[in-house]
Amino acid sequence: MFSWLKRETKTEEVVENVLGELKKIYRSKLLPLEEHYNFHDFHSPKLEDSDFDAKPMILLVGQYSTGKTTFIRYLLERDFPGIRIGPEPTTDRFIAVMYDDKEGMIPGNALVVDPKKQFRPLEKYGNAFLNRFQCSHVPSPVLRAISIVDTPGILSGEKQRVDRGYDFTGVLEWFAERVDRIILLFDAHKLDISDEFRRSIEALRGHDDKIRIVLNKADMIDHQQLMRVYGALMWSLGKVLQTPEVARVYIGSFWDQPLRYDVNRRLFEDEEQDLFRDLQSLPRNAALRKLNDLIKRARLAKVHAYLVSELRKEMPPIFGKDSKKKELIKNLGTIYDRVCREHQVSIGDLPDIKKMQEVLANQDFTKFHSIKMPLLEVVDRMLAIDIARLMSMIPQEEMQLVSEPLVKEGNFEFFGTVRQIS
Repeated sequence: MFSWLKRETKTEEVVENVLGELKKIYRSKLLPLEEHYNFHDFHSPKLEDSDFDAKPMILLVGQYSTGKTTFIRYLLERDFPGIRIGPEPTTDRFIAVMYDDKEGMIPGNALVVDPKKQFRPLEKYGNAFLNRFQCSHVPSPVLRAISIVDTPGILSGEKQRVDRGYDFTGVLEWFAERVDRIILLFDAHKLDISDEFRRSIEALRGHDDKIRIVLNKADMIDHQQLMRVYGALMWSLGKVLQTPEVARVYIGSFWDQPLRYDVNRRLFEDEEQDLFRDLQSLPRNAALRKLNDLIKRARLAKVHAYLVSELRKEMPPIFGKDSKKKELIKNLGTIYDRVCREHQVSIGDLPDIKKMQEVLANQDFTKFHSIKMPLLEVVDRMLAIDIARLMSMIPQEEMQLVSEPLVKEGNFEFFGTVRQIS
């Protein structure tokens, strides 16, 4: 017990040291560039200390009745405030399940004004969203190391026509940018990807490295059907994800009930171990993930500076500003090509052109700044020197860490749990 406490303290020191340096680097070197070119109006809000201090988060996404809420209950081996489980769309809200000594709930409007939580930027989605957002506090040892976000069941069929009243895919994008893992859950009985589910998966693009796919309730069909279902799922995902790599799919039944078909028991147990090991590694890799995210953000901030300065340069001094603005937005692809050519920028680093056009329509181009090389040079030095130094710190520290997992208790302690045949 005491050896475990020492190991945990050692790991926390590593993470705190790296994250403390990241905060200073961001505020002193990257933030000035973001503010000068209005980066926060176009892309992501300013990072707060709570963004760096937050525990690793897991986001669960799936159509209704795929077992998202049951999956959380299975990990924690207990209920949490606000839990509702059923075959119909029961979870109509985003629920952040987090650790606290006392069990309780915090509603969305109070949650976004809490400076210790990382959810402040979500207030921009309005009351329609905040009324469907809450934090459930649970004194679970699992949640000492990670937090889990349950999402509303994605609708299909006629239910898709119901307006949620807020930008559902926008909220998913916000979470996708900040979480450490995105688990897409599918029910072995219904693999149809609805239009809303397709839009939700598309909102997760750019975060492919975080996505893990789970084919849940797999014990409810026999092994021959399972093989066909797996093939159908891979085919459907290939059309939606549009990535050259084959997605990793974990097959199993993530709940505490007896298996209906026992023939695939060994497969389910091995798949469960693989997935749990992946989730257990999140605290140890938290510093590295946030370091990687800051690098991606810095690259986007540089590209953004090039883009808006190019647009400013094209604006006429006095007359015809409105017509020129419309022309530039319409021909934004030409501006993209020029930025790539003149600044040796990869086309993959540029933001989505359609989204950029939508945001630019509401901007005053005459207020954009021309290129300011000192700000860009500071960011270049940050990437070449400061980030490289932090990158070298992490492997040295990790070599001193033991292989014992950092997420414990709940079902993380029982990889090889034997379930009965129903």
